[in-house]
Amino acid sequence: METFIETNETYLVSDLCVKESSSDSILQIHIAADKKRLICDFCEEDISEKGHLNKHFRCHANEKPYSCDVCHKEFSRKDHLNRHYRTHTNEKLYSCDVCNKEFARKDYLTEHYRTHTNEKPYSCDVCHKEFSQKSNLNLHYRIHTNEKHYSCDICHKVFSRQSYLTSHHRVHINEKSYCCDVCSKGFSQRQSLNRHYRTHTNERQYSRDVCDKEFSRKDYLKSLYRTHTKEKPYSCDVCNKEFSRKYHLNRHNRTHTNEKLYSCDVCNKEFARKDYLNEHYRTHTNEKPYSCDVCHAEFSQKSTLNLHYRIHTNEKRYSCGICYKVFSRKSYLTSHHRVHTNEKPYSCDVCHAEFSQKTNLNLHYRIHTNEKHFSCDICYKVFSRKGYLTSHHRVHTNEKPYSCDV
Repeated sequence: METFIETNETYLVSDLCVKESSSDSILQIHIAADKKRLICDFCEEDISEKGHLNKHFRCHANEKPYSCDVCHKEFSRKDHLNRHYRTHTNEKLYSCDVCNKEFARKDYLTEHYRTHTNEKPYSCDVCHKEFSQKSNLNLHYRIHTNEKHYSCDICHKVFSRQSYLTSHHRVHINEKSYCCDVCSKGFSQRQSLNRHYRTHTNERQYSRDVCDKEFSRKDYLKSLYRTHTKEKPYSCDVCNKEFSRKYHLNRHNRTHTNEKLYSCDVCNKEFARKDYLNEHYRTHTNEKPYSCDVCHAEFSQKSTLNLHYRIHTNEKRYSCGICYKVFSRKSYLTSHHRVHTNEKPYSCDVCHAEFSQKTNLNLHYRIHTNEKHFSCDICYKVFSRKGYLTSHHRVHTNEKPYSCDV
């Protein structure tokens, strides 16, 4: 029996005797009588019935004779068109007998079953990672090839998946389609909402075998592992500083670009990091959540508390390379260096007096504003500096701390 296939190319089929007819556009295929199955030599697909041969060849010829009258999408096979119609009618013919979830296509149901059986028949031949769906394996391969087909038309960032591009677009339009039903916080990505839910449930799915610390997100676990291994796979291409997390590298990059994404809604001051903005807010609210367990002094920033502790421990890490004087803070050492260099980077915009330290400039301003914060509790005389008040107190106490050694 002969099957005629209209095509512009000669397709070879295993176990078929292929003859070219007098017309270049007609291919005569003679099926061997002792064979029941056909193997396409072009894609190696197993074709069980002779009647499917014409349908199959349309895949290679890119012939699509069937068109959807709703969205005009074209298909090479009529059954694919019929299956596509269900996306418009939302018809779901196939139901899971485990969880009753419904699907428009049988292959979707088959793939879904694997979530119950944990079957992963597809594996990567590079890293051997296993997948329940072939499409996920194909997407995974792009990690190894670094193939990125999808580009943002606004910032031109490229992505390996269409879904990643779609999620990324929401950054530009500030669209937050997913909302937490507990606290009403909005998210641009579903996975971000799912991660956020764990803050309410305190669910921690991931734990470290080194220190038994638990985490709600797998990426947190991977990042924290690096604190034990000291691994820093991300480096800045400007200054070569290395980081254990990509997020920290992205945040660091703003020090080079001077990009400031976060703005105070009280005074409009801008910050490169959100935690800097949160700390700054406390200057408006006067909130001081950190307190010293030695003297109970309170601080708005944890870093300031840590620096304060050195007063009690008398820890002085920073040493002047000229006079070897030691300091508890790097900023104190930087200020001290100006004693040797006579550098005065701060100047008064009223009288142009210059100062080596910003604190001295701030104190100097009070001369022009006549601002006096410090008051004597005996005679109520007021002073612009605490040192002036301390000296004045000696008038009342008759204290004389300085004596001539001659």
